[in-house]
Amino acid sequence: MQWNSVGDFFAMGGYALYVWGSFGACALLMIAEPFLARRRLSEARRLLARERLADELDLQQKNP
Repeated sequence: MQWNSVGDFFAMGGYALYVWGSFGACALLMIAEPFLARRRLSEARRLLARERLADELDLQQKNP
């Protein structure tokens, strides 16, 4: 597709809202995903540490 001006490029043949909205949503998700993944990882580590501590305490109570 050829555009005669920068305005035509940004208009995308009348589909600008769909095209640029899609690019924006994709960019937002690509920026947010590492932060969300890091938060899920820290939550999983915290849960595992809590379970390990509970198991150690349970073992200590069974074997005084």
